[in-house]
Amino acid sequence: MVKKDLNYYQTFITVAPDSTATAGQIPAARGKKPTKAQIEYELLSANPYTYSQSELLFEVHVRHKEISKENLAAEEEVFFAKSQACLRSSTLPKKLGWGIHFNKEGKIALYGIGTPEYKQFSENESGELKVFPAMRSSRKK
Repeated sequence: MVKKDLNYYQTFITVAPDSTATAGQIPAARGKKPTKAQIEYELLSANPYTYSQSELLFEVHVRHKEISKENLAAEEEVFFAKSQACLRSSTLPKKLGWGIHFNKEGKIALYGIGTPEYKQFSENESGELKVFPAMRSSRKK
């Protein structure tokens, strides 16, 4: 199976226009199992510029669904056979105030809104980045 390249390169995803966040917020726990947003946050905050979008999406899926190591290869094939939502639809930039930077290798780091790095990436004065907003949480009325 040939995997599609789902990754962004030299890109910054800004906080969604309808987000009310004024700083990056750690995702709150809901129930006993961690949410996808919690897993994304834990992986990216502890390992900046380690994961590409494809790697992160699959790792979050594996942890969220508690898939055993024995089933990883088969699960990866099934996972990437379907379309996957990109990180523009993640709760982190949609609601929780996190910008997502993809470097030239496609590796990801989080930057909270209001930080100097967030400001630098979102303003993109060098013109080196593609800058996209996260998807809105609700449709415009």
